[in-house]
Amino acid sequence: MSLLKAGTRLKSVVCNTEVMVVMAPKEPVEVSCGGVALIDIGADKPEGGSIADGADGGTQMGKRYVNEAGDLELLCTKPGDGGLGSAGALLNVKGAKPLPSSD
Repeated sequence: MSLLKAGTRLKSVVCNTEVMVVMAPKEPVEVSCGGVALIDIGADKPEGGSIADGADGGTQMGKRYVNEAGDLELLCTKPGDGGLGSAGALLNVKGAKPLPSSD
């Protein structure tokens, strides 16, 4: 687990996914992709990792992913095959805000 801050860039060790932290909780949190913890964008990628069962939802470039509490938000900057997760639960794609009606 690590203390994340906005602007931090991370990458997956099991697929091509890269993300940028948009919003992070005040306490340390572990963020994963494909069931394996993300690493700093500049770190060397270890060999031989594979996506865990049930963590293969994939990521889409330009989409924002949020947790249930709404205090963690990641922006996908490079898509991959693994699903993003935190605290053992997969993150959801953040939906667009509805526009006000034009009555």
